[in-house]
Amino acid sequence: MAFHSGFVCILGRPNAGKSTLLNALVGEKLAIISPKPQTTRNRILGIIHVPKQKGRPSGQIVLIDTPGVHRPDSSLGRKMMTEVREALAGCSLVLLIEDAARRRDPGDQFVLDLVKKAKTPAFLLLNKIDLLRCGQGRGGSGKDRLLPLIDSFRRLHDFQEVIPISARKREGLDLLLEKLLAALPEGPSYFPEDQITDQPMRFMVAEAIREQILVETKEEVPYATTVMIEQFEEGTRLTRIAAAIYCEREGQKAILVGKGGQMLKKIGTAARLQIEKMVGSKVFLELFVKVRSGWRESREFVDELDWRRQAEFLG
Repeated sequence: MAFHSGFVCILGRPNAGKSTLLNALVGEKLAIISPKPQTTRNRILGIIHVPKQKGRPSGQIVLIDTPGVHRPDSSLGRKMMTEVREALAGCSLVLLIEDAARRRDPGDQFVLDLVKKAKTPAFLLLNKIDLLRCGQGRGGSGKDRLLPLIDSFRRLHDFQEVIPISARKREGLDLLLEKLLAALPEGPSYFPEDQITDQPMRFMVAEAIREQILVETKEEVPYATTVMIEQFEEGTRLTRIAAAIYCEREGQKAILVGKGGQMLKKIGTAARLQIEKMVGSKVFLELFVKVRSGWRESREFVDELDWRRQAEFLG
């Protein structure tokens, strides 16, 4: 039986569940998750290796998680939307993920228009169906709300498949994988069988630190913050990492450091435990907080944050 493969772009509004879906399908935590919008800032690639089974071909599904679709108002926002458009341009299939428990608004049409302009076969995934059953979101019982929702979306676009799922509870994901593999063309294996992402460890470490900032801080601070790895020395027993947390104002720095350095220590301790699982050794982590006014508006600085450019420089 033939080998099926291809690139699949996960597209949706902020907080629709894109990164949760990527992690669930790949079976590893590749993308950080938080309830705050615009948690994902870069394309994140996850590779699923599907073994051959009776009645089903083997294959390789290359998922591309993208930043939440929004109307950009800064250099960072424009860079995020560039990431979305580049992911769309190179894929065989689009997964449009919608929060089934949230009422639609004009922003949803903006995302749908991107799908239509791409002219690429698309699946619609109605996520968070577990919230419909427990009465959250739209009014009415779960099934009573889901069927009209499916019907309304089918009228908006000719989706190849409409699949209700709960990425958080892994409901509907086996069916989704089956449909994905069937929809992808015959093709080669793009990545070795032991590879599940193209992200370098430095980037994943920076994201692990940023995740803890998202968890621990509020209001503007998470959005005005980014992380850059300044030192990364891997050893057999100990990995030494130094990272700079950039923010835009002295007031934000004071929050990140906290009274007597307690907030920075809390962020560092939680991040270090996560990083140790990733690198497989003990980690010595140093964090520094630096102020760079208006960094989100600086195209040059935003470009510096792109791990692909960093990889070229380090290489």
